[in-house]
Amino acid sequence: MSHKSRIEADFTCIVCGWKVPALAFGTRHRNHCPRCLWSRHLDEEPGDRRISCREPMEPVAIEVRADGEWAIVHRCRGCGHLRANRIAGDDHERSLLALALRPIASPAFPIDDLRDPG
Repeated sequence: MSHKSRIEADFTCIVCGWKVPALAFGTRHRNHCPRCLWSRHLDEEPGDRRISCREPMEPVAIEVRADGEWAIVHRCRGCGHLRANRIAGDDHERSLLALALRPIASPAFPIDDLRDPG
């Protein structure tokens, strides 16, 4: 598929039903809902829409890149594929912070019992 044949279109989020505009500041290939941050497994390369999986991709973490830019790490509910996608200018800050703080809100170990190891 050539770059010129890629057509960005508004879509409805398959998780929360939000009407998502195709264009947003900071992204050329919209791939997730700015409200709930879920995506859909569609692309091999950004914007190509060549994957047949088409299953929901859950936002599982925030990645902070070397330049300070944030990206959302998504895991496909169908095949388990992981992909990091840069945030868009209209992503809801509260949703982004909730995702970034998830490890603190639900730690893998009991934080009430932290003791000085020394």
